[in-house]
Amino acid sequence: MKYRTLGRTGIKVSPYCLGAMMFGALGNPDHEDSVRIIHKALDAGVNFVDTADAYSRGESEEIVGKALKGRRDNVVLATKAHLPMGEDPNQQGNSRRWLTRALEDSLRRLGTDHVDLFQIHRPAPDTDVEETLAALTDMMRAGKVRAIGTSSFPASDIVEAQWVAERRGLQRFRTEQPTYSILNRGVEREVLPVCERYGMGALVYSPLAGGLLTGRYRKGRPNDTHRAGFGFKHLSDERRLDAVEQLIPVARDAGMSLTHLATAFAISHPGVTSAIIGPRTTDHLDDLLAGAGTRLSDEVLDRIDAVVAPGTDVGTLDMAYAPPAVGQADLRRRPADERAAA
Repeated sequence: MKYRTLGRTGIKVSPYCLGAMMFGALGNPDHEDSVRIIHKALDAGVNFVDTADAYSRGESEEIVGKALKGRRDNVVLATKAHLPMGEDPNQQGNSRRWLTRALEDSLRRLGTDHVDLFQIHRPAPDTDVEETLAALTDMMRAGKVRAIGTSSFPASDIVEAQWVAERRGLQRFRTEQPTYSILNRGVEREVLPVCERYGMGALVYSPLAGGLLTGRYRKGRPNDTHRAGFGFKHLSDERRLDAVEQLIPVARDAGMSLTHLATAFAISHPGVTSAIIGPRTTDHLDDLLAGAGTRLSDEVLDRIDAVVAPGTDVGTLDMAYAPPAVGQADLRRRPADERAAA
């Protein structure tokens, strides 16, 4: 396994990051089996593990903690906070009040005294970014966090946070975790270039487009996969399925599986440090690891560009972040009596 520097932190990580979202009730509830999968990834040279408090309500972190006993020093451990962890409206978000509690809970579940990367899972328009950065800075000074990052932040929010950190003398975000795949290339326009400009590492999630780029989802064919049971709309989006049908011969002609084409594509961008792989079973992990040596030629990348143009998205990934102005009609519509030009 080759290693890359995570932004300008000096931390060396593998190009594949083991995502732990599928460990626990959401995916694989067998703790012992999940631990075996984690150990197999570590034995293969993967030294980067990403989880979050919200994954199976903390169960994922507990499983990761079990797996890392005796191996913690050799793993770059990342977790996230922001998503709801209870009914109380203050058990979520990016406030100092919640993030301080969330970190302590995560450290307890992970069985460690620090995390190498603590990420803000989503933006919080109701919270001043200075409030968030000040809290994270104190966590770093206390030795409980080594570096801080964001997930699904628009380019404008990333830039604002960098400016606030500089003006206020606070620690700055060192990483961003956006969705990125052959079908979701929108971050190539601004997010990835902004990350490069500020020396931020990018660990991209869903390089398999939420499962579509495994080859198991085909146009006009029923499927009974684990993910299909969640009712994700992106798995039946006709535009996305059309693109998959065009990508299958690209992979075949290149002598590789669609899965390997997709993961190799994700780590080919110069702004991407690691692609998060999220296996639920040992077979899933074996397949992903088998493609670690895959290198895409310019010809193959050109053919991918012809199917999905650079900087564009084909449909929307269900779990992708939607800014408030997209999700709330009143933020993009003037009052009815003000919409006419005359």
